[in-house]
Amino acid sequence: MDVDVSPNTVLWLTFAISFIFGAIGQKTHFCTMGAVSDILNMGDWSRMRMWLLAIAVAILGAGALHASGLIDLDKSIYRSTSLTWLSYLVGGFCFGVGMVLASGCGSKTLIRIGSGNLKSLVVFLVLGLFAYMTMRGVFGVFRVTYLDPVAVNLPQGQDIPSLLAGFGIAETTGATLAVLAIGGGLLAFCLLRRDFWTLDNLLGGLGTGLLVVLVWYVSGHLGYLPEHPDTLEEAFLATNSGRMESLTFVASVGYTLELFMLWSDTSRVLTVAIVSVLGVIAGSAAWSLATRNFRWEGFASVEDTASHLIGAALMGFGGVTAFGCTVGQGITGVSTLALGSFIALAAIIAGSVIALKVQYWRLMRD
Repeated sequence: MDVDVSPNTVLWLTFAISFIFGAIGQKTHFCTMGAVSDILNMGDWSRMRMWLLAIAVAILGAGALHASGLIDLDKSIYRSTSLTWLSYLVGGFCFGVGMVLASGCGSKTLIRIGSGNLKSLVVFLVLGLFAYMTMRGVFGVFRVTYLDPVAVNLPQGQDIPSLLAGFGIAETTGATLAVLAIGGGLLAFCLLRRDFWTLDNLLGGLGTGLLVVLVWYVSGHLGYLPEHPDTLEEAFLATNSGRMESLTFVASVGYTLELFMLWSDTSRVLTVAIVSVLGVIAGSAAWSLATRNFRWEGFASVEDTASHLIGAALMGFGGVTAFGCTVGQGITGVSTLALGSFIALAAIIAGSVIALKVQYWRLMRD
């Protein structure tokens, strides 16, 4: 680290970035579940392109930071040597189904809380509870016993550049090729459509992707300590995992509830994950109030309540099991080019497509 940075600096910067994320999400209606729904229902790819643009920017930005030596993506949770493919598939599928039933993913839940949606507040509480139970409780025992052990060991790493190195391609060359091919390809797919060039689409895509990259920089560069004065080991300031982190919104909700429930325990402190949750809610609320779009909204029926409760539970379990959500794996994880992130992302989309088709079938039947 070039200069001495305190944990508070890392936390305040993360909060500010997350605040902007919440405001952008509220203004642009950035929503992965909505993107999939728009395609199935209307054939409209605008919001999907917004999400894909965010992924492209995150891949290009994170790849540039890694290539320059400012951060080391190998020190994130995504590039582990153990490819827990069953956890990615089961967790991702559950999350995909859950976000349809709960009317949005983890980030969308936080954004809707900021605009006065009481349904999303209930989803937040249930999602956080199930996320915590999947990290350290009864579902955690199930996950660790039956899902995580089903894995493929990849000593060289599960990221695409490392996998390409196994075929004789130099890792730096492989990284450049993968970043340009995937990130550049997605960028072209989005921007070559002139009808996509609206303020909201560009702001939602470019802004969201850039914010993920900025948190990588804050956590992985400004918050990096080659040798912590207390442990004399490498450390990343104010992270729950002990590794560099960026935006993700499932386990972070569980950590937030844990802090509030155990506030008197002085060992519990604010982290990058927790302040990102608070920042998104605050940013969304600020934009909603400033534009006079803040509205209280509650459940319409018992069926609506049950759907959101089940969806929240599935997202809490699925998001932790898959190591992330539509942002945590779909943007942040994919930006590291980790194979597991692509598997989780595919499972999330598959789960959401099936759940949406079932909903449409029920609607047509009724």
